[in-house]
Amino acid sequence: MKTRTRRLTIIALVAAAGAIALAEAWFVATPYPKVVTSGTAAIGGPFTLVTTDGKTVSDETYRGKWLLIYFGYTFCPDACPTALTNMSAALQKLGPNASELQPLFITVDPQRDTPVVMTDYLKSFDSRIVGLTGNQAQIDGVLKAYRVYAEAQKSEVDNADYPVSHSAYLYLMDPQGRFANVIQSSEGGEEIAAWLRKQMTHKNG
Repeated sequence: MKTRTRRLTIIALVAAAGAIALAEAWFVATPYPKVVTSGTAAIGGPFTLVTTDGKTVSDETYRGKWLLIYFGYTFCPDACPTALTNMSAALQKLGPNASELQPLFITVDPQRDTPVVMTDYLKSFDSRIVGLTGNQAQIDGVLKAYRVYAEAQKSEVDNADYPVSHSAYLYLMDPQGRFANVIQSSEGGEEIAAWLRKQMTHKNG
């Protein structure tokens, strides 16, 4: 009787372990959503930053326009150039509708991303994209407001050439400065443009 009970216990444990493994495999294999929607998310808020030409601006500066915001840094090897290229392509695809939108590139690495550095970097992308930087406290504040993850991977050996791990989404804020939606920055220009049209038309309607 004891042997039978022990066997049943082992079978139950094996079955449970198999179920857990299957669930973990499904979670890992399931891709993150391309678009994340949340009408009540506490994302966004007041900020004061500096443009690449030295002007101090705030979130109020852009009231009346949709904001398409990407948080990244100029030393980024792949994700940021891809995001800004996709953003540039989306602006082209939008045509006249792009005038309703202000695209922003906010640095997560103010130590290296001075206005001069950002000006030179953004020459490779659409001229309508405005680069914003500031001191560390200002950047920390806007990152917190937008719930952006960013962490510099500095080493004791070389603190000059370091990567920064960060979120890779495009944030859309409505003309009143309220959070509207986000989309992965890896989406192509045509997909982003179509998404923007839908978001902007829905809100305007």
